[in-house]
Parts: sequence; C-alpha cells; structure tokens
Amino acid sequence: MFEVQFDTDKLISQLTYNSKDPLLFNSGFFLFFFCIFLLGYQFLYKRKLLRVVYFTIFSLYFFYKACGFYFGFILLSAVVDFNLSNWIYTAKTKGRKNAILIFSIIINLGLLFYFKYTDFFIEIINDLELGQVKPLKLILPIGISFYTFENLSYTIDVYRGKFKPVSSFLDYCFFLSFFPKLVMGPIVRASDFIPQIRKDIFISKEDIAKGLYLILGGLFKKVVISDYIYVNYVQYIFDDPSRHSGIECLLGVYGYAMVIYCDFSGYSDMAIGMARWIGFTINENFDSPYKSSSITEFWRRWHMSLSSWLKDYLYISLGGNKVGKFRQYLNLMITMILGGLWHGAHVNFIVWGAMHGIVLALDKMSTSIASRFQINFKKSKLHSVLGVTITFHFVCFCWIFFKASSFQDAQIILIQIFTNFNAQAWKPMLEAYGIVFGVMLIGYIIHFVPKSYEVFSVNILSRISIFGRLTIMLIFIWIIIQVKQSDQVMPIYLQF
Repeated sequence: MFEVQFDTDKLISQLTYNSKDPLLFNSGFFLFFFCIFLLGYQFLYKRKLLRVVYFTIFSLYFFYKACGFYFGFILLSAVVDFNLSNWIYTAKTKGRKNAILIFSIIINLGLLFYFKYTDFFIEIINDLELGQVKPLKLILPIGISFYTFENLSYTIDVYRGKFKPVSSFLDYCFFLSFFPKLVMGPIVRASDFIPQIRKDIFISKEDIAKGLYLILGGLFKKVVISDYIYVNYVQYIFDDPSRHSGIECLLGVYGYAMVIYCDFSGYSDMAIGMARWIGFTINENFDSPYKSSSITEFWRRWHMSLSSWLKDYLYISLGGNKVGKFRQYLNLMITMILGGLWHGAHVNFIVWGAMHGIVLALDKMSTSIASRFQINFKKSKLHSVLGVTITFHFVCFCWIFFKASSFQDAQIILIQIFTNFNAQAWKPMLEAYGIVFGVMLIGYIIHFVPKSYEVFSVNILSRISIFGRLTIMLIFIWIIIQVKQSDQVMPIYLQF
C-alpha cells in the first residue's frame, strides 16, 4: 500500500511544474514528453481541427511545465492581441486604427516592462537618491520577450495591411503557443506560420533527415560543447576574473563566444528540427555568424529572427535609411541600444548594444563613402580572413560586457588581458583544462565547416532506412547521456 502511494506521488511530481527542474529540450522528461506527443500526433495530423486542438493542449502543458502558472500570461496575451488585431482590421478610420495599435503596443510592452525592467528603474531611483523604493524582486516569466515580439509583429502587420488576421482564436493560440519555439524562439512571424496551420501535412524523407540532423546537432552543441565548456571553465573565469591571469581570461572570452553560440543556436536547431518532423517550417536562426567579415554581416547571421524583427519593426519605423545619413546612423544606434536592453535590465547590455550600434554605423558610413567615390574593394582571401578575424575579435570584446555580472568585472577582464597576460601560464592551463580546450577546438571546427557538409550529411540520412535512423538517434542520445553534466545547465537565453 505504501509503495503504491509512493509511486503515485512520484508520478504527480513528474507531471507537475518544478521550479528547480523546468521542462526544457535538454531535460530527461522532454524525451518522454516528445515521444508521447509524436505517438498521438501520428493518428491526428491529417484531421486539421483535432490536430490544432491536440497541439495547442500539448504546447500549453509544455509551457506550464517550463514556467508554472505563468503560462497563463500567454493565454492572456493571445486573447488581447487576437481581439485587438481584428478590431484594427475592421476599423473604419485611420485614427481608430492608430488608437488600437497604440493600445496593443502599450499592453504588450507594459507587461514586458513591468516584469523585466521595474526593479532596474527602482535601482536607478535608489542610486540617484531620488527616493528609497523597495525592489519588487519579480520573477521574469519564461519566453515573455519572444512571444511579446510575436504579438507585436502580428498586430503591426495587420495595421500595415500586410496580413489579414485569423478568424479563429484557436489558430492564433496555436501560433503563439507552438511549443518548439515557445520558450526561446526563434521569433516566428505570423505571416510565415499561420498559413501552415490548416494546410495538408506531408512529411518527406528529407524532412525527417533534416529534422534528425538538426535535433541531434542541436543537442550536441548545447549539451556536449556549450554546457561542458561553461561548467568546467567559463563560469570560473567570469565568476571572479581578478583571480585569473590575462591568458586565462582571454581563453575564457573565446570559450564564452562558443558557449553562447552553441547554447542558443543548438536550442534553435532543435526547435526547427522538431517543427520539420511534424510538418511545419521555421526559418533558420543562425548561419555560422563567426564567419562574418563585417559587423553588418554578423547581424545578418546572428539571431536572425531578432535582427530582422528589430530592422522591420523598430529601425524602419524610426525612418531607417530614408531620413538622411545622420538620422540613419542615429536610428542604428537607437535600435541596437534597445536591442541590448531587450536582453536584460542591466547597464552592461546597454553598453553591449551601444558598441554594436557605433560599429554598425561606422560600417555603413565606410560603405557609403566607398560607394560615393566609386572605390571597389577586391574581396581577396587575405581581405576576407582579415575581416573575419577583426569582426570575430570585436564581437568577443563585446561579449565580455554581455556576460560579465557588472561593468567593473568587465573592466577587470580587460585589465587582466592587457596588463597581466602571463603567457607562461599556458602549460599548467593545458594540463588542467586540456579537455575543455579540446572541446572548444571541436566547437570552432564544426562552426567553420562548409555548409556543403551539412547538405551531404542530410542526403546520407535521407537514404538510410527508418531502422537505421532510429539506431543512430538512440546511439547518439546514449552518448549524450554519458557526457551530460549531472545538473541541468539552464539555457543562456532563458533569462531573456
């Protein structure tokens, strides 16, 4: 009798939200969750209404397991923006459309601002001695930054006449809560996704192969490369940089560059791969960003869904490049500073965004000057290698401020690198962290592998039988389990 009670309690604890073990793609429970979902999906995917209902229920449950009762916010935002977008569409006057859109922006950004920035501004008030306000210590709901931007793009597109709003609330709820991209993106546009909801689902061999490649590759990047480097080296450096020599700090920065890329792109790859397995297409979110030969190219390759969102809904709304050169550069600065602030309520994120904004403006300026004087730079191999090297190191320089817990810690890392390099520490470092540096090297090699290797791998997987693909997947998952860190390492972008 006691044993049955114990098992029941354990089952309930597994099925309910646990703040210490949220449901994420790299958690053990997710494999069980996804297998159960796929099992039921096989019987329902051809029946459109049941498919939408089934998928939405699973997505909301996934979100509940990831963030507890905060999942109610996505339902609230779905109700609000579904109705507001339809009112915008049917409004008879421009003034009424404007008023509804402004109300939508205030509601969406107001909710995001309350949870994400209230304590930040309370801290500023206290620091400036304008008053003594007690911080609220609010917990940021998981995914709120991502689904807020999806809501805003939806209502703005309806307002601009680019998209007719859906008539079914269930379809809108399905779009917003689609679990592969719900927690950490990519940020999906309604105009790209909603037409797929009621289409006939056809999953080809290529979809299965591409999905398998992305899921396994994403798991490898997140669990094997990112988590291992972070837990065994990077966190030690950034926790207290004053205790480490310049060469240790420099390698910690290079390590973090690989950590944040593999962490976020790995999660995005898994989301895109799972979507392919169930008949939906989500746009690519990362395209080997450290291959970029300019900062402009970097932002075309890094977090592409956010970059394009900021361009279409912020930069262009400010006037873009159609209001004169000075305003164009100012618009770039504003866009990147607000993009930095989107990542978190901290002065370091503002500095990070401002630095990218300045260099983006300088890059645009140099291109404009070259065009005016008809200067044609020949893209030689040496020019490309030099461009990639400079861009990569500038991005790494900015990552210091992005990752450091305070502006002072960022300064300490730079001081250590430039005044206390201590190259002789290389040998003991190699003895202590040889495996970590080996994993870092593997990460960079994989990153710089030509795109043709991915196409080749997907073609091979598409030719293998179902049993063969299943065997590869099981072997790969077994290897992942063997090397996985004992404690779950939370994805970096979960905090945003």
